[in-house]
Amino acid sequence: MQQVLTKIDRVSKGVLLKNVLDIQEFVKEETRGCCQQLFLVSQVCFIGRSNVGKSSLIRALFALSPDSVEVRVSKTPGHTKKMNFFNVGKYFTLVDMPGYGYRAPQDFVEMVEAYLQERPNLKRTFLLVDGVVGLQKTDHIGIEMLEEFGIPYVLVLTKIDRVSKGVLLKNVLKIQEFVKEETQGCFPQLFLVSALEYSGVHLLRCFIAHVTGNLPLMEGD
Repeated sequence: MQQVLTKIDRVSKGVLLKNVLDIQEFVKEETRGCCQQLFLVSQVCFIGRSNVGKSSLIRALFALSPDSVEVRVSKTPGHTKKMNFFNVGKYFTLVDMPGYGYRAPQDFVEMVEAYLQERPNLKRTFLLVDGVVGLQKTDHIGIEMLEEFGIPYVLVLTKIDRVSKGVLLKNVLKIQEFVKEETQGCFPQLFLVSALEYSGVHLLRCFIAHVTGNLPLMEGD
């Protein structure tokens, strides 16, 4: 296991930082009318309830990029009201969705459903869950939408630096049981991350690179 983690970390710092995270452009906020070229490259989507830490995690993912990229992080829950598109060079586009829940924009369902149903180049959706409180009723908004449309998705637990190991383990076990018993399109592996301490960020970055076709599986050592 240690050899595998070492290899992943090496790839993350080498291939991924030099190639995949060559940030060349930040595409400003869009709603439905996106630039046509966004259909030509692979996309990944981040979705989650308000104040789950989407912007902070995206900023952490780009933190080691050789070029700076502006990721706005607000102290106000639900600040993101539109979809933000981050072009990662020519390799893929990361889409930051508005948060759902009590601070969601009025056209949230219409906007998000249209995107999910009309993007054949969407490779994976990452649904963020607050690691401090675990899976909440509002999280089922995103889960039910993804399950209904048959969209492959991954659960990412955020803010793991803010919770005790015992509570985190309890939340992880509950989510794992939920994924096994109640979902069809969810990737079985959970990703536990801390945008503050960068825990789990390398692994998540590698997985994103892999699902977008920028990091093929390696055979042997």
